[in-house]
Amino acid sequence: MKDVYKFLILLAAFIAAYFIPFESVSVQKAILESFYMLQDYAQKHVLLCLVPAFFIAGAISVFVSQASVMKYLGPAANKCLSYSVASVSGTVLAVCSCTVLPLFAGIYRMGAGVGPATSFLYSGPAINVLAIVLSAKVLGWKIGLARAVGAVFFAYIIGLLMAVTFRKEEAARQAVCMPQEEPKRKLWQNVVYMASMIGILVFANWGKPMEEAGFWYGIYAAKWYVTGLFGILFGFVIVKWFGAKIIPTIITGAVVLILALLFPKWPLLPFSAGIAGVVWVTKVSSDETRSWIDSTWMYALMIAPLLLGGVVVAGFLLGMPGTDNGIIPSRWISSLVGGNSFLANFFASIVGAFMYFATLTEVPIVQGLLGSGMGQGPALSLLLAGPALSLPSMIVIRSILGTKKTAVFIVYVVALSTLAGMLYGWIVG
Repeated sequence: MKDVYKFLILLAAFIAAYFIPFESVSVQKAILESFYMLQDYAQKHVLLCLVPAFFIAGAISVFVSQASVMKYLGPAANKCLSYSVASVSGTVLAVCSCTVLPLFAGIYRMGAGVGPATSFLYSGPAINVLAIVLSAKVLGWKIGLARAVGAVFFAYIIGLLMAVTFRKEEAARQAVCMPQEEPKRKLWQNVVYMASMIGILVFANWGKPMEEAGFWYGIYAAKWYVTGLFGILFGFVIVKWFGAKIIPTIITGAVVLILALLFPKWPLLPFSAGIAGVVWVTKVSSDETRSWIDSTWMYALMIAPLLLGGVVVAGFLLGMPGTDNGIIPSRWISSLVGGNSFLANFFASIVGAFMYFATLTEVPIVQGLLGSGMGQGPALSLLLAGPALSLPSMIVIRSILGTKKTAVFIVYVVALSTLAGMLYGWIVG
């Protein structure tokens, strides 16, 4: 089967190279746009979002016992507990549909049931407190409330639907994934360890609010200090509980601090030094920490090429968010999502599902579409489907879940987003 897929990819590449009219200005713009989008993703998301997510995924695989994963998220876990844990994750992870993928891959490969795992996959980017608050502030409290309620409900219902749809496969998988050993550390120690890395991920990517005042801007102004505090907590934890050597850890912390003081306007320098330092510390420490880096590298090799390739394709087809340089003109999209018909909501859900949205960028995009005549219902459909899926994420999800489960997950997201948009449009219309 893999050889067939490789042949089809090779055939598609040949046909594209043979028939695409590269002399066309529109095609040239779309190609350039795809690389602009790739550059934008590399500059804004790889170091701050993806790399920490890869480390967290690797840590889940090595440090979190399979017994713990099976207890709280496994197919036989208490349904209320497992879906609550999976669904609430989005309130603390301000990530996009691509950044959540390494975390999803980590818990699923450790034995989490397909229901809780897909609840987590949806909730990570969809139940983003910052995005929901921004939606309410920019687009109105009604659509902000509808997005919050819809996202939480969807995280539950999509996970339950996936679990029911694939219950036979999950029963067989549960037998294979049964844990064989007791955890090496207490649950609260693993929680503190994960919280330190999640804190780094969340606050390093804290977006600038529209108004330069108030509580949210205060957090933004202090985000690198808060990130540094989580970094100190992380360094303490890996030395105290995970066998990291103290001298390399102190040297890494000192280098990060010096770079932060010397180059305060270039926070990526100390952040990058911190990443390099973590690799060094773990490589020279225990077998367990070396296994962590090996697992992190495995996830990076598995996900990054598919993800970046998907970003290029999405940029070619749809262009950068807010531009009209993709091969599919944005005015076509705007003209098809007016009113509150089934087709308008369905089309908004489809476009949202395939288009790539960086964290929080969906709000100004929908604001612009509403100004161009987009209906309230289709706007909600796009907000519910868009952050949770994208063409790049679909490609990666398929490599983790397989074609069948991925297709069903996409269908559920699109169908529920369409129905929610129609209901919301009917209520506010």
